[in-house]
Amino acid sequence: MIGAVALTAALTGAYVGTTASVSSVAAAADLGAYLVITEPGNTQAAKDAVAKDGVVAYSYDKIGVIVARSADSGFAAKIKAVDGVQQVGKSRTAATAGLRGVAPKPKPPKPMLEQPQSITGASAETVEWDMKAIHADQAWAKTTGSADVVTGILDTGIDDTHEDLSANFDASKSVSCAGGVPNTTPGIWRPDSSEHGTHVAGTVAAAKNGKGVIGVAPGTKVAAVKVSEGTGSFFYAENVVCGFVWAADHKFKVTNNSYYVDPWLYLCSDDPDQKAIAEAVRRAAEYAHDGGVVNVAAAGNASTDLAAATRSDSSSPNDSTATSRPNLPKSCLSVPTELPDVVTVSSTTSTGAKSSFSNFGLNVVDVAAPGSNIKSTLPGNQYGSLSGTSMASPHVAGVVALLASTHPGASPDELVKLLYTQATDWSCSKGGGSTCTGPDANNGYFGEGLTDALKAVS
Repeated sequence: MIGAVALTAALTGAYVGTTASVSSVAAAADLGAYLVITEPGNTQAAKDAVAKDGVVAYSYDKIGVIVARSADSGFAAKIKAVDGVQQVGKSRTAATAGLRGVAPKPKPPKPMLEQPQSITGASAETVEWDMKAIHADQAWAKTTGSADVVTGILDTGIDDTHEDLSANFDASKSVSCAGGVPNTTPGIWRPDSSEHGTHVAGTVAAAKNGKGVIGVAPGTKVAAVKVSEGTGSFFYAENVVCGFVWAADHKFKVTNNSYYVDPWLYLCSDDPDQKAIAEAVRRAAEYAHDGGVVNVAAAGNASTDLAAATRSDSSSPNDSTATSRPNLPKSCLSVPTELPDVVTVSSTTSTGAKSSFSNFGLNVVDVAAPGSNIKSTLPGNQYGSLSGTSMASPHVAGVVALLASTHPGASPDELVKLLYTQATDWSCSKGGGSTCTGPDANNGYFGEGLTDALKAVS
């Protein structure tokens, strides 16, 4: 999982054409990035007001989220006073490339920005330990999944030219959401520098082609939804909003979300900026869910009990100067993983224990999957091993893709129920720690249990 602590054309659906091109937004001096929240479907008055003191970069009318830019320091107060506007908040705390032409402060080294180990080139295909642990190798004997099922990889981009991904890559449904504006220029979805998204994609659907590795659902498709920006891989809220809406409007069955929304590790409702960020992403994720998408997310890599009464953060905001935020209440959420209707995934080792880095929490973690030393695809026809809940989450996304293949008429809620029912109960005693609470069938380390690909196709 990456974030601060780890690593004018009108469109259909919820998208509405921009009132300013990307280039014109980038050229304006000293622009701040804002989210303007209104009642869904009632955005016009707010857009008119924004246009007087800034620009509407994009508007997601169906969910009432406007992506705005302004150089006016009083912009938020002015727009908040407009009839029908419910919230206004800044989505970032520092200038970024495309706003003032100045890159944000690089993120510090962190366990959520996993570094590959043992990088190799093309090789004969092997069945890795993680696929055996969730019985994916046995599932493939029954089915490798349906090509009609598409998983959206909301991440740093995908190298779609990779020998193990190209056959299963859907370019027609791929996009870059940088700046909160969908861009389908061919190849724009490829990574700037991070291998993260390519690695995640391989775990979901690397082809069963005699080369390299095999994904959980090698007969299904993946699409790149690039929601990060620049070499710092910042996952800003407007980008994530774009990604979730895109997923629904393009009929994805699953999204994988191995990140948290920058620049705040936890979003607190007593801060107007953080409140607006959380609400915008919540609406977008809900829109995706209601549109038929199962959203799967990494639990995070801070070894934190997300069920505890308090949590602390010393890494935010990660795009400027971080401050210490001790003893935050549990209501300050990690987004998207703690949003409603999001499947939260913890990480396990090859021995079945909870990975030491994995977040946990009773009634927060929903299901577990392998996430330590996971070999998968890297850009440039390479392969390498990464560790993190970022690596656990796509195993579950792949199992959901298999479930969607074998249950083509099932709703997101029905697919999630099957996912939980079919998971193998994994007791606290297997966890390797003393902080696990709850019974075998649903506990703080493993949730409903270890995900099982074979049961998904049986």
